[in-house]
Amino acid sequence: MFLRTRTESTMKNTSAQSRDGYRESIQIGLEAVSSMGNRISFGTGTMEENIAKLRNEIDIADAIVIGAGAGLSTSAGFTYSGERFRRYFGDFEDTYGFHDMYSGGFFVMQLEPETAWAFWARNIYINRYNDPPKPVYNKLLELVKDKDYFVITTNVDHQFQRAGIDKERLFYTQGDYGLFQSVNGAIRKTYDNEEWVMEAMEAQGFIKDEHGIFIPPEDGKLTMRIPSELVPVCPDDGSAMTMNLRSDDSFVEDEGWHRASASYARFLEEHEAVHVLYLELGVGANTPVIIKYPFWQRTMANERAVYACINYGDAFCPAKIEERSICIDGDIGAVIEKIS
Repeated sequence: MFLRTRTESTMKNTSAQSRDGYRESIQIGLEAVSSMGNRISFGTGTMEENIAKLRNEIDIADAIVIGAGAGLSTSAGFTYSGERFRRYFGDFEDTYGFHDMYSGGFFVMQLEPETAWAFWARNIYINRYNDPPKPVYNKLLELVKDKDYFVITTNVDHQFQRAGIDKERLFYTQGDYGLFQSVNGAIRKTYDNEEWVMEAMEAQGFIKDEHGIFIPPEDGKLTMRIPSELVPVCPDDGSAMTMNLRSDDSFVEDEGWHRASASYARFLEEHEAVHVLYLELGVGANTPVIIKYPFWQRTMANERAVYACINYGDAFCPAKIEERSICIDGDIGAVIEKIS
């Protein structure tokens, strides 16, 4: 089996890793719910005025904390339905009747492992090992590369890393499509899956184009199965494997995760009294307590801080911080393009 242990999750009791930025932020987020009141604001000014304000804040802020949700990857072209879905999962759609990758990920859990893992190999491949159709991540990092910044994201598609972010400035809270973990909760490790994914794609009949990207063959004939010997098993004890994605308490927070969590906590603490721009990008209502609510609370607590939100159809802030907020209802990529 082509799986390589990424890191142990056994933590050393060091000051460098004693902070838990994830749970500290959740606690702050919960406090925000009770302290912000019920009045919300959609911001003031025109879109052009707010884009100009945001451009200025990026220039003058002492530090920038970027909080990224699914809307950022959607803006970059990582859609889970439509043409992109049909190209790589049309046979699954025709056979099983689901119409997007998200619902498909749940549906295939009831199928035999060879079929379920065939689906997941495709899902991982196009959402983790491919570049997005649009260079939104690259342009975002170009905006902040010379600033003192940190990124927290609930996205699991590894696109900040692919765009070249300094990994010491990144905390991916909910896992990574590129990692497996054992279903045996006693094994607190994660395993890189890239080699396995490439093998599983080839086994289903995908071929590489001139750029080395797996695509369906011209005749469209694919198998919706992988060989039984390719079904991933834990190299340590032979148990079944699952994705390293947070869904419950079985999620493995490995050493790299804890290190990033501690780095995030330290960055926030070191900059809590300076001019900070809390830049929220595409964060929805699924997990607001991780990014959105803590950003609100930290903005209210620091009179020098500014909160900015870019979100298509969902840009708002508490009325209590309206005067120090920038709300832009629009496509993230298009806004970044105008700022650049």
